[in-house]
Amino acid sequence: MTPAAAGLALARIPGLGVAAWRRLLAAFGSPSLALGAHRSALLDCLAGKTTLADKILAAADIPPRADLDWLQDGQDRQALFLDQPPYPPQLAQIADPPLALLVEGDARLLLAPQIAIVGSRNASPAGRETAFAMASALTQCGLLVTSGLAEGVDGAAHRGALSGSGQTVAVLGTGPDRIYPRQHLNLAQEIRQHGVLVSEQPVGMPPRSFNFPRRNRIISGLSLGVLVVEAGAQSGSLITARLAAEQGREVFAIPGGIHNPLARGCHALIRDGAKLVESVSDILEELPPFERGLSPVSAAPPAAGQPAAATNPVLANMGDSPVSLDLLVARTGLTVAEVSTMLLTLQLDGLVTALPGGLYGRRGPHPAR
Repeated sequence: MTPAAAGLALARIPGLGVAAWRRLLAAFGSPSLALGAHRSALLDCLAGKTTLADKILAAADIPPRADLDWLQDGQDRQALFLDQPPYPPQLAQIADPPLALLVEGDARLLLAPQIAIVGSRNASPAGRETAFAMASALTQCGLLVTSGLAEGVDGAAHRGALSGSGQTVAVLGTGPDRIYPRQHLNLAQEIRQHGVLVSEQPVGMPPRSFNFPRRNRIISGLSLGVLVVEAGAQSGSLITARLAAEQGREVFAIPGGIHNPLARGCHALIRDGAKLVESVSDILEELPPFERGLSPVSAAPPAAGQPAAATNPVLANMGDSPVSLDLLVARTGLTVAEVSTMLLTLQLDGLVTALPGGLYGRRGPHPAR
């Protein structure tokens, strides 16, 4: 067997957990050598667990053909194995890391500092816009955005990250060959080219409800923290937030209106100690400074003393009086989508406020002219 075939054959054995995997690697050095070991040596390593030892011996003769065919049939595909480079060390630290990951795209991105953005599949338009803007802004601060490719907040976060840096991490709850939901086929293709898709599930695994909570532990495990944008009281994104807290990661939540059912989960998180987020700076100040700027896509910060208006064309063209979206498009020469995204980011940063009549105005002191 090839190293990939041996690793996948060992990782796919039912009942073989993290402790047994690590004992086998410590004793034999590699999955290939573990699969080729004598029964007596396996029993010594596994404290006499005969059933598990027999499964390992049987697995040596049954290569995971579907997984191997998938690896060979496409570019930029590889299998990563726990405690063997280039498996992401951040993920290896959690209590139950996946033994194997099938990845497609730039696997090096899994080593970069990441922030997870999750939320409701049925997000409001405002929730999607917020997820998009936060993701775009965070990528420009040197963080990769990780999410689960679901409808709603997840999809908006991936798109925002792609607009901000061109790279994002999508963790699937299906096999790597099954994109779910189908509406995100084009988004998944863009992530393959400008990011990375990750799955612990074998090739051919369809969407099954019990796999998505397990997927969530990978999203939080890869990340320095988890930001929940919109979540109902029973939202699955609250599972991700709980797992993040258990893993020692930071938990962030964006508040909403008291009558908005999609804000109840976020409010519950904040009551339980999550950091209330109103701007990107609320997230960055909780992360150690040395964690920033390690990403290969990190954006250069403004020069010391340089005003924000000099680096943001929308803010620079707002002037002293309230302005409309159309006027800002005309002044900047940007598209409506680009101006809208910048406006939302500026609102999150507390630099711009939305006014009645579809107008926007500055907040705080204006830069000297």
